[in-house]
Amino acid sequence: MRGQGREVGRRVLAVCAVLALSACDAGPPASKARPAQGTTPRAASSTEAPTPTLSKSKTRELAISIIEQASKSADPQVRANAVEAAGFSATRLREVVMRGLADQSPAVRSVAAMTVARAGLNELADGVYPLLGDAEPHVRASAILAMVRTGRDVDRSPLASMLLEDSSPWVRRHAAWVLGEIRDVSALPMLRAAAVDPLPSATRAQAKLFQLHVAEAMAKLGDAKARQSLRGALYPSQPEELEAVAVAVGMIAQFRDRESYEQVAPLAKYKDRDGNPYPAEIRLAVAAALASLGDPSLARVADPFASSTVPAQRAQAAFVYADAGDAESSARLRVLLQDPEEGVRVAAAGAVLRAGGRH
Repeated sequence: MRGQGREVGRRVLAVCAVLALSACDAGPPASKARPAQGTTPRAASSTEAPTPTLSKSKTRELAISIIEQASKSADPQVRANAVEAAGFSATRLREVVMRGLADQSPAVRSVAAMTVARAGLNELADGVYPLLGDAEPHVRASAILAMVRTGRDVDRSPLASMLLEDSSPWVRRHAAWVLGEIRDVSALPMLRAAAVDPLPSATRAQAKLFQLHVAEAMAKLGDAKARQSLRGALYPSQPEELEAVAVAVGMIAQFRDRESYEQVAPLAKYKDRDGNPYPAEIRLAVAAALASLGDPSLARVADPFASSTVPAQRAQAAFVYADAGDAESSARLRVLLQDPEEGVRVAAAGAVLRAGGRH
C-alpha cells in the first residue's frame, strides 16, 4: 500500500453531484465536485496519436499553466476545479486560491476554502474569515473547516444545524463531510442522530447518499461499524443505487488499508446476471481506487475511456493514470493535457500535480 497521506481521486472537485452519474441537486457538492462535463460530447484526441515526449518538469509547468488559465474561465465549474487543483502546488498557485475565496460563485468560494484547509495555507486564513458569514451554508461549512485546519478559533456549532436541520440534503451531506474532516470525536453522537434521520424531503437516492456521508464521517472518527455501512453500499439492489456504489468505492479506498483493498478489488470483475460489468463511471472509480491503494494493474481499464466522446469519462481516466505511475499511463495523461475540453485539461493538470514526481 502507498503512504497514508495521499488523497483519493474522488475528492477532486466539480459543481454537480459526484461522478457523471448524478444530476445537480440542491446545490454544488463542493466537497466532492467532479470535472466539468459539457452538454455536447466532443471527439477526444486519440490516445494512440504520437505525443511529444515532455520531461517531468515541462509536464508540470504545462499543468500549472493550464490551471492558471482555467482559474479565469467563464465557467464556474471549471474555475472550481482549477482552484482545487491549485492546492496540489500551493506555493506556485497561491494566487489562484486567493481569487477563489472572493469568486462570485458560491461553489468556487467553497472549494477555495476547502483547498486552504487541505493544503494548509495558513497565510490565507484572513481571506477565509469573511466566508464564515457567507449567504450560502455550504460555503460557511467549508470556511469553518479551513479555520480549524489553519489553527484559528472558530465557532463550530453551525455545523450541527446544517447537519440536522437544513432543508437541503446536499448541505446536510457537506456538513457531515466537514465534521468527519475536523476529526473531533465529540461529533459522533450528533452523527449517530443524523444516521437515523429519515430526511422526508429527500429522494431515495439523496437519502442514500446522505447516509453514506454520515457513515463516512463516523468511520473517520473511529466508528468501526460505520465502515460496514459503506461496504454494504457496494452491492446495489436497484439501478438508482449505482451512484452510491461509485461514491462508496472512493470512501472506502481513502482508509488505505488491506481491508479497503479487499472490499473494492472484487468489483473489478463484477458482472450482472446478463454478464454485463458495471457502467463506465463505476469501473473507472474502481480502477482509480485500486491504483490509489497501490495496485495499478487495472490502469488499462481507463484506456478506452481516455478517448471517449464523453468528457467526464476522459477526466476520470486521468484520475486513474495519476495513481498508476507507469510509463504508458504517464504518456496517456500527457495527451489528456491537450484535450479539446477545458474541464478535461484541468482534470489532467490536477492529476499531474497530485501525482507529483511520477509525471
